[in-house]
Amino acid sequence: MPPTRVAIVGTGYIASFHARAIRGVKDVELASVCDTNLGGAQAFASNWGVPEAFGSLDAMLRSQRLDAVHVLAPPDQHHALASVALRSGAHVFLEKPMCTSVAEADNLLLTARDRVLKIGVNHNFLYSAGYERLRKIVHSGAIGPLDHVTFNYFYELPQIRFGPFDSWMLRAPGNVIFEVAPHLVSAALDLVGKLEHLSVNADRGVTLPGGARVFRRWRINATAGRTAIGININFGPGFAQRMISVHGQSGSATLDFDANTCAVDRRTSLSFDLDRYSRSRSLARQIKSQAQSTVSDYLLSTLKLRNRGGPYQATFLNSINSFYTSLTTNEPLDSRIDGARGREVIDWCAKIIDAAAVTAAVPSPPRPRKVLSSQPTVLVFGGTGFIGRELIRQLLAQNYCVRAVIHRSGSLLEEIDSDHLEIVRGEMGSKTDLRRLMSGIEFVCHLARAQARTWDDYLQHDVEPTQLIAEACLEAGVKRLIYTGTIASYYTGEKAGTITEQTPLDREIVRRDYYSRAKAAAESILMEMYRTKQLPVVIFRPGIVIGQYGTPFHWGVGVWINENLCEVWGDGKNKLPFVLVRDVAAALVRGISAPGIDGRSYNLVDLPLLTARDYLEELQHHTGMALDVRYRSIFQFYVTDLAKWLVKLLVRHPDRGRIPSYRDWESRTQKAIFDCSRARSELDWLPASDRQRIVDEGIGSALQPWVEAQ
Repeated sequence: MPPTRVAIVGTGYIASFHARAIRGVKDVELASVCDTNLGGAQAFASNWGVPEAFGSLDAMLRSQRLDAVHVLAPPDQHHALASVALRSGAHVFLEKPMCTSVAEADNLLLTARDRVLKIGVNHNFLYSAGYERLRKIVHSGAIGPLDHVTFNYFYELPQIRFGPFDSWMLRAPGNVIFEVAPHLVSAALDLVGKLEHLSVNADRGVTLPGGARVFRRWRINATAGRTAIGININFGPGFAQRMISVHGQSGSATLDFDANTCAVDRRTSLSFDLDRYSRSRSLARQIKSQAQSTVSDYLLSTLKLRNRGGPYQATFLNSINSFYTSLTTNEPLDSRIDGARGREVIDWCAKIIDAAAVTAAVPSPPRPRKVLSSQPTVLVFGGTGFIGRELIRQLLAQNYCVRAVIHRSGSLLEEIDSDHLEIVRGEMGSKTDLRRLMSGIEFVCHLARAQARTWDDYLQHDVEPTQLIAEACLEAGVKRLIYTGTIASYYTGEKAGTITEQTPLDREIVRRDYYSRAKAAAESILMEMYRTKQLPVVIFRPGIVIGQYGTPFHWGVGVWINENLCEVWGDGKNKLPFVLVRDVAAALVRGISAPGIDGRSYNLVDLPLLTARDYLEELQHHTGMALDVRYRSIFQFYVTDLAKWLVKLLVRHPDRGRIPSYRDWESRTQKAIFDCSRARSELDWLPASDRQRIVDEGIGSALQPWVEAQ
C-alpha cells in the first residue's frame, strides 16, 4: 500500500507539533503545506523537508493528491477550509476547536458522512500518559462512583497583556472559551458524560486596545447525573497549573497535566495514623515513578533513541496516531477525537458563553482612521515593538508624519489616533514592498528584529532584509537610515573595561549568541555600504532598555524561569547598563535630524545606577511578591550549555555547529563601563541619570499592566 499522503494548512506555532507527530506515524507522508503567508509556508517546508509549499488550499488541492488534511488555521477559518478539503475527497483532522458554532460543525459532519470520510478533532490533552491513567481509574470504577470532578486551568493568556489584540481569540468575549475550554470540556464529557444544570460566572474583565472585551476568570459549574462538575479558568499571570481532581466514594485521583502525573489516594486497612503515613508514602511513590518515566522519555527522545519527544509532543503523537490507525483499519474513530465529540464540545462551549451573558459585549466596528494631513516622511520598521511604539509617539509629538510598517497585526498602533500616522503592511524581505514603502520617505528607522532560532533563520529574516532595506534607501534617495543594534555585540565581561564607540565589537562574535551576532553582521554590512556607496546610516546600540510596555522581568538581569524565579548572571553586585525606553527613543529622534553624523554609532546607556540585586529588590517592593532569586556563576551556565551541545553533537542536531563560548556567557554579567559622552555631546542627549526615575519609570511603569492583570 502506498503511504497516506497528508498536508498541513496553516504553518503557525502548532504546526511543528503536528509535523513531528506525522513523521512518527508509520506509512504516513507529509506531502505538502500551505499558508496564506507563502513565505512562511516555504520556510516551514524547508525546515521540515516537505516537498511542496503553497499559498492557498485551492492551489494545493489542484496540484496534489491528498488523503488527509490537517487544518491548523485560526478557528474562524476551520469550517471553510475543512469543507473544501472534504469536498476534494480528503479526510480532515482539525485542531481544536472544531468550529466556532454548532451549525458549522453539523455541516462538516454531514459533508463527511455524504462522502464517507472521517473528521477528527485534536483534543490531544486526552492522550497524555497522566490522563490515560486517570481515564482508566475512572472508567474502571477503581475509586467508586464519582461525586465531584474539579478542573483547574490556571495559565496566563499572554495575548491579553501583549497582543496581538486583533487576533480571533480576542475579538469577542466568548472566543477565549472556544479556544481554551475544549481541553476541559472534552475531558469532562469523556470522564462523566453529558453535562446538565450549567451556571457560569465570568469576571475580571479587561477592555483591550481597539475596544474588545475579554474576561480573565471563568467559574463554571454543572452536573452529570449525581456528579458535580467544577471548572475554574484563570488567564491572568501567576503560578501555572493545569489539573483535574476526581473524588469518588472509595478514593480520589489527581492529574497534573504539566507534570504528567496522576496519583491515586485510597484508604488502607491500617489504623488512622499508620493509614495516613502509608497513603502519603504511596502518593509520593506514584509521583516519583511517573516523574522518572517522563524524564526518561524526554532524555531518550533527545538522544534520538525514542521518537516521542516531551510529554506535550507525545500527546500529539498519540492523538494523531489514533486518527491514522482508524483510517488504515477502517474502524470508528476514538470517541476522544471523533468529530461528533468535537461537535458536542462546541455545543457546550457555546452554552458556557451564553450562560455567562457576555455575548452582547462584542466590540463595535473599529472607527475609520483619520485621513493623513500630509505625506509621510519617516518610515519605521518594528514600530509595534517596545522601543518602536515609544519612538512613534515621540515622532508624532514632534510633528513628523510617520509610515509604520506592520507584518501581521497592527493593533498595538491602532490606538494612536493621529492624522500623522499611516499604518501599512509590508515585508522587509520583499524588494517590491520596499520600493512601495519608500515612496516619499526621507528618513528610515529600522528597529525590527526576527523571531529566529537558528543562524540560517537569522541570516534569512534579519541580516539579509537589513541589507535590502539599505539598498532600497539608496535607490529612493533617503536622507538617513537609523539602525538599532545592541550593546550585546560587544564583549562586556570581567576584562571589558570602559567601552566607547571606538571600542570594536567582540572579536569572537562568531561564537556569541545568534541575536548579538546577527546585529553585528547587519552593522558590518551597513558600514561597508556607508564606505563604498555613501549610505547615510547612523547606528544606535541601546543598553538594557526598561520602561512602559516593556517586561519588568528582564533577561538583562538574569534568566526568568517564570515570573517569580530568576537565575542571576553571576553575583549581581555590579551596576548594570540600564536605560529608559523614553530616553532611547529621544536619542533616535535626535539622530534623524542631527547634522554631520552619518557613518557614526552611538551607545545609549544611562549612568550606572542599579545592580541586579537593586533591581530585584525594587521589583519585589513594587509587586509585594517574594521572588525566588538564585545567583549562578557564569561557569555553571557555561557547563550547562556545553552539556547540551555535546548532546546535539551526539544526535547530529542541525544547530550543533555553534560551539559554546565561556566569553559569550560572561558577557551577560555586563561588567563593562559604558562611556556615552559622544551621544550626550553630539546629540545633546540627556537621559534620566536619576535613580528614582529609573525605578519609577523603568520598573513601576513596566509593572503596571502586570499588577492590573493580577
